[in-house]
Amino acid sequence: MDEIFPLFIEEMGEPIFRQEVPPSSIAHYRGKLPEKLLEYWAEHGWCGYGEGIFWTVNPQDYEGVVASLIEGTPLEKRDNYHIIARGAFGDLYLYGEKSGFSLDIVPYTSNYCGRTHETAATDTDTDKEVQGFFLLMDRESNDFGDFFEPAKNKLGRLEHDEIYGFIPALALGGAIKLDNIEKVKAIEHLTLLSQLSPLEPYGFSDF
Repeated sequence: MDEIFPLFIEEMGEPIFRQEVPPSSIAHYRGKLPEKLLEYWAEHGWCGYGEGIFWTVNPQDYEGVVASLIEGTPLEKRDNYHIIARGAFGDLYLYGEKSGFSLDIVPYTSNYCGRTHETAATDTDTDKEVQGFFLLMDRESNDFGDFFEPAKNKLGRLEHDEIYGFIPALALGGAIKLDNIEKVKAIEHLTLLSQLSPLEPYGFSDF
């Protein structure tokens, strides 16, 4: 374990679930994702952290979600993106093969934040980028409206394939309140959200 990951766990919380990453998955993403991320996969697996507020995930499970979210947007031709982590409410963190950690998507509000980023020139640069991603990750950015603890207390802890979702969806006029939060299957719900409203950039997004 390097010196960064313990700091990430200290901030985010201990793992609650671990799925071992098969060698075939590491081989599949070699050359597409940074070597340091693949090292973290091999050592830590795909996990939930901090009672389920943040999850590292298998990008292959989310290929359909990515395709549905970015279809018809400028993002579609910008890069090949892979979801490598998500928050308890479905915040998505994507890695672009050319642009690195340059895109976050918030499906429940149909927004994204894109960051202009030059391709890292060396393995050392990409290692630092991965370490920086985990070092800067915090609970607050994954806790929409401070609803995480109330939702967990009301509905129970998330399973590895679940998120907390608003029913009805916000895009359908659903209200942002605890009574409207339910545990839902992550991939199915994210796919549904992608079909309700086109993605729009936040005002502070680079593109």
